[in-house]
This record gives sequence, structure tokens and C-alpha cells, in this order.
Amino acid sequence: MTGATPALRVAIVGCGLIGGKRARALEGARLEAAADLDLVRAERLAAGHPGCAASDDWPATVARPDVDVVVVATTNEALAPVTRAALQAGKHVLVEKPAARSADELRPLLPLARERGRLVKVGFNHRFHPALRKAREIVDAGLLGPLMFARGRYGHGGRLGYEREWRADPQRAGGGELLDQGVHLVDLARWFLGDFTDVQGQVGSFFWDMAVEDNGFLLLRTAEERVAFLHASCSEWKNLFCLELYGRDGKLQVDGLGGSYGIERLTHYRMLPQMGPPETTAWEWPGEDSSWRFEWRHFRECLQTGAPPSGGLEDALAALEVVGRAYALPGRRTRPVPPG
Repeated sequence: MTGATPALRVAIVGCGLIGGKRARALEGARLEAAADLDLVRAERLAAGHPGCAASDDWPATVARPDVDVVVVATTNEALAPVTRAALQAGKHVLVEKPAARSADELRPLLPLARERGRLVKVGFNHRFHPALRKAREIVDAGLLGPLMFARGRYGHGGRLGYEREWRADPQRAGGGELLDQGVHLVDLARWFLGDFTDVQGQVGSFFWDMAVEDNGFLLLRTAEERVAFLHASCSEWKNLFCLELYGRDGKLQVDGLGGSYGIERLTHYRMLPQMGPPETTAWEWPGEDSSWRFEWRHFRECLQTGAPPSGGLEDALAALEVVGRAYALPGRRTRPVPPG
């Protein structure tokens, strides 16, 4: 008779909104330590987990001998350095997207993870939303036929003072909305369509007076001529998520992510032999966002089996390379349209 698998011991670095979500999603794990440059914030997160130590010293936290996994939920400029330190300390890592400010910053982490024999999962939690998991099942079952193209839109409207937050600082963020929410769209489009060999588009600041873009428009193409048209925006005054996948035999449309993005819904439009109006089936997932829990569960299973995670460093690198190529395109707009 075998004993129960011992609980993973976890440290979280970065105790803001996302760090809190990660802490609540832990299953089969014990939160041993919480670190943040703001000690009060670390103490607040640790207070909900008996025995959890709070600290404002993240290097000491990731080196703790009683920690197996480090969750990195910092602002963008610290994602790669904290991940590197955790790997060097022999820890497995779950690091929030985009995992680094650029492909060049992320690339050295891949050989380091292999050298240390540790798994790194990147926080592409959108892959684990129920509607997108169901969409993946339908595509994998061949019910859409060969995929042809995808169209994705993702956006929010910011808030007063948004242009003064860390996401508007190119040194801290590495980019704007295309790197922030847009990296999810790029990752999902690549997950369904494959690697993109051609990158076209336009990025710029149309509303917010900041040095990074508030809108990114991409037209991507794979070697097999599958196309993705993507738009990420932080001048989307009503929060929006919509991803449409078009196959020769039908279409899938995912709307909403819960909360302010509306009820999560998947609609399958199945083409009939005589064409005309399609046969339509829809599913809805009201309630809390379960993607964080499903993503953690997947990562935990990968740690047990050694299987590569869905949404790993290679996936993050591919997405960052697309974003970087978009930033290098000519005609980048750097100042908003004047009011009036």
C-alpha cells in the first residue's frame, strides 16, 4: 500500500491581485512563504494560510529549503530575474505571463530549466477556461474540419490614472496592451493554428498619453496559410473577450471570461450538408473563474508525471517573438489622438 503524495510546498513572490488568485487556487499544496517588496501586502496574503511566513526579501524566499515550487506574480521587470533565481535554487516555477519583457530576456531561461531539470509553467490561464478547454476538445475531435483562420478581440477601458501605472512604463512593463492582454490572444491563436511565420500589424497609443501602446492590431499567418486577425485594446470601454475559430465544417465562438467580461459562453455553429443556417449548440459557465484552479491542477499533474506543461517557456517565447516582431514594424504611433 502506497502512502499519499506529500503536499507541494509553495512560495509566492508578488502578493498583489494575481498572487492572491494563485494562493486561492492551490490544491494539494501548502503555502510556506509569501514575499513582496511591500511587507504589509505579503503579511496580508500570508495571514490566510496558517504557518505561512511573510517577507520582503524575495531572494531569501526562493532559496528556502522547505519550498518545492515558486509562483512568480510580480510586475513584468521582475518576472525573469525571479524565475532565474528560483531555477538556480532548484525550484519548479509557475511564472505569470508574459514571463519576461521580451523574447531576448526570456530565452536564457530555457537552457537553464533543462540544465537544472526543473519544470516552468507560464501563466497562460486562458487555456484553462472551461469554454476554451471545450473548444480544444471540439477541434481535436475534428468536428470543425481543417482550421482556416481565427479572429480575436480582447480589451478593457483602463481607469483614471492608468497612464501613470506601472503598465504604462516601458522599462517596467516592456510594452503596452499588446504585451499585456494581447499575449493571451497570440498564445491562444498559436495554440489552435500553429506557429506564425509572418507578422503584420500596427501598434500605437490612440487614447492614453503614455509611452507604450494602448492598442495592438495583428495579422498573423502560419506556413500552412492559416491566418489570425487579433486586436488587443485598453480603450475598449466595455470589457470584451471574443475568440472565433473558423473551420471548413463549422465555427466556434468564445465570448466572455466571467466577471466584468460577461458570462463565459461557447457557441458551436456546425455547417450542414445543404449549407444555409448552421446547427447551433451553446454552453455557458456562470460563476467564478475556475481557470486558475484548473491551471494549477494541470501544473501539479505535470510535476508528478514529468510531462511538459501546456503553456510552457517555449510557448511564452513564441508569443513574445510575435509581439517583438510587431513592435519592430514601421509606423508605430507613440502619442494619442488629441481630444476635440
